[in-house]
Amino acid sequence: MHLNPYGADAVNLAADLANRPPRSAEELADRCRAAGLLVEEPVTADDLDRVRAVLLAWEKVVDAGDERERAELLNRMLAASAGHPRLTAHAGDGWHLHYRDDGQPLGAVLASLIAVGTALHLVGRGMHRLRRCADAGCAAVFADTSRTGRQRYCSHRCANRDAVRRHRAARADGNRPAPA
Repeated sequence: MHLNPYGADAVNLAADLANRPPRSAEELADRCRAAGLLVEEPVTADDLDRVRAVLLAWEKVVDAGDERERAELLNRMLAASAGHPRLTAHAGDGWHLHYRDDGQPLGAVLASLIAVGTALHLVGRGMHRLRRCADAGCAAVFADTSRTGRQRYCSHRCANRDAVRRHRAARADGNRPAPA
């Protein structure tokens, strides 16, 4: 049963867009389509500007110092972007919920999708499951969708690089490697 199309997919799209910001409206549209988003309206420079602003606000949610601050920042995003939930059916994909009005430009759609998706992800999986990579050389954002909720790195590559760094540092000090 698939109840939450706004959850992990929306948060992962937000992380992807934050980690590799689109340089043009066309690139934004292409990446949204590749992520499975139906792009119904022409994408403009205004959409790109709106998405950039949304991502800046979203990164403040990621970097929040505690759960209350995270919730407050996310509530501001929700208030600024989400509409009343409503049933819709388009593109033959059956009935589902939208948290926005029809006919919105892509920037507004993404603002709502990112805010609602992040909220559903955090309340469904845990308020701590949105963070930056623990590798000191990486600032990438990721949504922890692991079963245990203990993901610390954005990728296996960063986890391995950090493990090698810690191992080399421990060997240079003549100590045993530090645990991960």
